[in-house]
Amino acid sequence: MSLPPIIVTAHASSDDMDYFDLLRREHFPPHRNFLDAHITMFHHLPGRVFCDILTAADEVMAQRDPFVASISGLRHLGGGVAFDIDSPELKNLRADLFKSFGSWPGPQDRQKFKPHITVQNKVEKASADRLYDDLRTHFQPREITILGIDLWDYLGGPWEHRAFLSFGQNT
Repeated sequence: MSLPPIIVTAHASSDDMDYFDLLRREHFPPHRNFLDAHITMFHHLPGRVFCDILTAADEVMAQRDPFVASISGLRHLGGGVAFDIDSPELKNLRADLFKSFGSWPGPQDRQKFKPHITVQNKVEKASADRLYDDLRTHFQPREITILGIDLWDYLGGPWEHRAFLSFGQNT
């Protein structure tokens, strides 16, 4: 039996994510919306090395403190809409995790990291255009606090939470 792939997300304060969760519930197709709003850092790490991933990530996380990231703008995805995140700390965290994960990250995770929160996807372009225009009209930059990372099993649609690693409190 093969183990499910591991997904790694940045863990932001739930208060900070409430707004994005609400938008996701309103605008993501219900039959495809298995998750709350999230910030994916790695899309596919091999499940067979979960314990090694946990150990490597734990070492990286222990060296850091929580930090603030800026929601800096909107991104039109063609068939959806996302909020861009501007954060050197998040990019540095991801780069250090990438290094510690060695050969585990696959092709998608070897591409340039562009952190974002998707609130709509897999819809007709016209629907994405309307939401993008509406959100752009009312957009105000905001900050979110990143408290750690989450590790998830990918179950072919839904995800199952495996671990939360907070900054500076592990090992």
